[in-house]
Amino acid sequence: MNEALMALLHVLNSLGLRYFAVGSVASSIHGLPRFTQDVDLVVQLDQTHVEPIASLTEREFYMDRDEANRAVRSGRPFNLIHLATASKIDIFPMQQNEFHRSEMSRSSGEAWVNPGEGTIQLPVASAEDTILSKLIWYKQGGEVSDRQWSDLLGVATGTGRDWEYMRAWAPRLGVAELLERLFHEAGRI
Repeated sequence: MNEALMALLHVLNSLGLRYFAVGSVASSIHGLPRFTQDVDLVVQLDQTHVEPIASLTEREFYMDRDEANRAVRSGRPFNLIHLATASKIDIFPMQQNEFHRSEMSRSSGEAWVNPGEGTIQLPVASAEDTILSKLIWYKQGGEVSDRQWSDLLGVATGTGRDWEYMRAWAPRLGVAELLERLFHEAGRI
């Protein structure tokens, strides 16, 4: 995974695109480390960036240009598959709303230790934004994923969390009840 991620981050950096890691990478950094088969990146991009990304990655990655264009146009994720390792990286176009702008501004450089592969430095969503985003994904997935909930508990039980920030955003994101349940199960209330 490290080889694939480093290659893609080099491309994103060369294009001057801002990005940050979310999903299981972020929850592993802020909570309980776990193995993941893919990396989720939120990238500040638009359709004009699809062709340059495709051109700069075509020797190392498979990327369906047409699907990527459709995805960016509709605000959906698309992926790249690293040819040498079959590692998958999902690109989530950054939505132009207040929460995602807050996520971007609060992301910070972190070290992701990938067992057996070493460490990569990259911008990562804050612990609080990781919780809020994972609560959204958990809700959208029908609130049935034990792995998502386990990730959430791992991040929530960490120290130094800004609970008021999360309580301010949760109602606006439609996850206030889930956040309170998480606080309760994590022993925070």
